[in-house]
Amino acid sequence: MADNKINTKVEAGVKTKTVERWRQHAKKLKREVYALYFAYRDPRVPWFAKVFIACIVAYAFSPVDLIPDFIPVLGYLDDLVIIPLAVTLALKMIPQYVLDQSREKADALQGKPKNWIAAVVFIAIWIALALIAIKCLVNMSS
Repeated sequence: MADNKINTKVEAGVKTKTVERWRQHAKKLKREVYALYFAYRDPRVPWFAKVFIACIVAYAFSPVDLIPDFIPVLGYLDDLVIIPLAVTLALKMIPQYVLDQSREKADALQGKPKNWIAAVVFIAIWIALALIAIKCLVNMSS
């Protein structure tokens, strides 16, 4: 009986540490996305990096996901894999001195920049996909 209580406490401690580690990773990723936002606005960043960064930041700040989270497994694929990989690649495109300054600005940032253009683009994509699906269903039933 005592062994079960000890095992339960140990398992709870491991889960707590794992959750805390994930929170720290998420916090770091959020900071890096903010840093990318500031780097995008810096004229010393190459144009091709700016294009890539703009796409990442717009997607990360967008209230709409390309793959909705309610879809099992795939819904969290963008949050857990795609965004971190894209951020890592974008960070390698930015000169280190610009990245350092951008991280300082990101640390000072209190709120999340609003990107209504990105939200409109992603909503338009979902509406277009829905209309295409409806059209295909209507054509198949005719």
